[in-house]
Amino acid sequence: MSQPWLFSRSTDLWVFGAPALVSLLLVAAGLAHGDALGDLPAGLWLLTVLAVDVSHVWSTIFRTYADGDEVRRRPLLYLGTPLLAYAAGVALHLAGGAALFWRVLAYGAVFHFVRQQYGWVRLYRRRGGERDRLGSWLDGATIYAATLVPLLIWHARLPRKFHWFVEGDFASGLSPRVVPVACALYAALLSAYLGRALLTRSTAWGKHLLVGSTALCWWLGIVSFDSDFIFSVTNVLIHGVPYFALIWRYGRGRWAGQPGTVAGIFRLGWGAFYALLVAVAFLEEGAWDGLVWHEHAQFFGDTGLELGPLALALLVPLLAVPQAVHYLLDGFIWRVGPDNPGLAERLDLR
Repeated sequence: MSQPWLFSRSTDLWVFGAPALVSLLLVAAGLAHGDALGDLPAGLWLLTVLAVDVSHVWSTIFRTYADGDEVRRRPLLYLGTPLLAYAAGVALHLAGGAALFWRVLAYGAVFHFVRQQYGWVRLYRRRGGERDRLGSWLDGATIYAATLVPLLIWHARLPRKFHWFVEGDFASGLSPRVVPVACALYAALLSAYLGRALLTRSTAWGKHLLVGSTALCWWLGIVSFDSDFIFSVTNVLIHGVPYFALIWRYGRGRWAGQPGTVAGIFRLGWGAFYALLVAVAFLEEGAWDGLVWHEHAQFFGDTGLELGPLALALLVPLLAVPQAVHYLLDGFIWRVGPDNPGLAERLDLR
């Protein structure tokens, strides 16, 4: 039976609608108080970057390494990916310095963020029983335009006051002349998407919410303003919060009625699940700050350590392994089909 919502109406509104609404309210509050055009304040960094972005990276463990059966099913994938990520990171750092390492990681993150929004659209189409080719093409093209066109404009307007990871991580040199063409194409796709929804009287409310919130947040966060604050809050929340929900839904289905520590975490409830992820994220960010960034001593203390280039070339890729593995594995672990037996049932997408 087709459904207009991926999880349920209330859950989808909380998972997809609420993060977008909160991010817009934070932008409005920041603009009203004169803070929004600067850097992300430390307290808001803690609540968004650490408690959402970094924490959601670690949630992947419940789909992968915390499941012994899953690791044994694909040992090369799960054991080889972190080794490959670290080796490649060290090689990049040694060959091209920190700049090359962060550029490659930034584009890996971009690919991951864009593909996640497309993946949600695909899941919504499956849930809604949508099988038509025209709709599939238009849905995909629209969500890609909603993410890629702002990124293209970002590249055409470098340098900006914000960056993905570090200053200069995106390549410059794209001609601004491509912007009008890209915007015209984007407007045409959005118009076609809306027109088709009206003509077919589509009730795929969850999918429409996803497409609309993605288009609004990515445009505001990247195009409308040149601000680290606004980019961060519009980027992080709509990406991380839905991923928590996906992992939670999967974990409840996977570990229901099972013994053991992992199953116990899901039996304890959402609070225990989330608190554990935040605790691990805090430890990771403490290592980053104490050894590399030295930006948030008010949260992690001041180690006073200043590492040399070789030490950083070995350490930075190691600290980046969790997020690199998250980006890489996501291309394999959420494909509904024979490669992931039981996934559709655990997500209730049958």
